[in-house]
Amino acid sequence: MSAGQVSDYTGALAMLDGLPAADWLIADRGYDADWFRDALKDKGIRACIPGRSSRSKPVRYDKRRYKRRNRIEIMFGRLKDWRRVATRYDRCPQVFLSAVALAATVIYWL
Repeated sequence: MSAGQVSDYTGALAMLDGLPAADWLIADRGYDADWFRDALKDKGIRACIPGRSSRSKPVRYDKRRYKRRNRIEIMFGRLKDWRRVATRYDRCPQVFLSAVALAATVIYWL
């Protein structure tokens, strides 16, 4: 959990050590940084992150794989239908994770 106004770079740095073993990491343009791409490569993870428009040299990424990212966005949208999750009433991270798990379980069974 991070503060509401924290940039994606700060969140990426915080989650880097806790990343599980994976083949790909699909992320949006907010995570486009050379140091983040290099750190993923060191872990053996291929990055599917489009480059920012301010880049001087475009970055190659798998566009077909990136289009499948909408499934993740839809899942977060459905979680945010739950007011408790969307507004983050719970200050304790464990209680918030429990609320997310409960909402995800109910969404799965509906």
